[in-house]
Amino acid sequence: MSGFFLLIPFFLIRFGLLSHLGRGAVKRAAYFPPVAGNEKTAYWIYQTSNVAIFVYLCFLTVNMDFFSLFAAGAAVYILGLLFCVISMINYASPSVSGLNSSGLYRFSRNPMYVSYFLFFSGCVLLTKSLLLGGIVLVFIISTHWIILSEERWCSEKFGESYEQYRKKVRRYL
Repeated sequence: MSGFFLLIPFFLIRFGLLSHLGRGAVKRAAYFPPVAGNEKTAYWIYQTSNVAIFVYLCFLTVNMDFFSLFAAGAAVYILGLLFCVISMINYASPSVSGLNSSGLYRFSRNPMYVSYFLFFSGCVLLTKSLLLGGIVLVFIISTHWIILSEERWCSEKFGESYEQYRKKVRRYL
């Protein structure tokens, strides 16, 4: 099976489900806060690695030779998709102030990114591609810098309520 087929559920969830839940949610999800300094470089690395993951997956095949690795990959992949669905639903329904702090957002300030990390890691295991693993690692590292800029923006936008939320809830898990 082509790695391209791994992307279909992701895109249906990321864009189809989110647009079904509300146009405002799609617009908010597409927004990147202003970046400064090294964050600008991280932003471009993030975007480039994201495209590289999608394009490269189209040239890979799902490898079922080693069943244990396939089963682990399928489990991580499905868990990533499940987290993605739940985080999209939670993301589409922020509080009146606009701050998301319910659902998975009670446990992670970035459940959408965590779902992406799981999903892409599942793809790496399913395709058994070290190169894809390297690209995903670059994506994860650059995402951390994007998250730092988002946290700065949230702190400016939501003030003390975000700071209290930040003290109670971990960045990732």
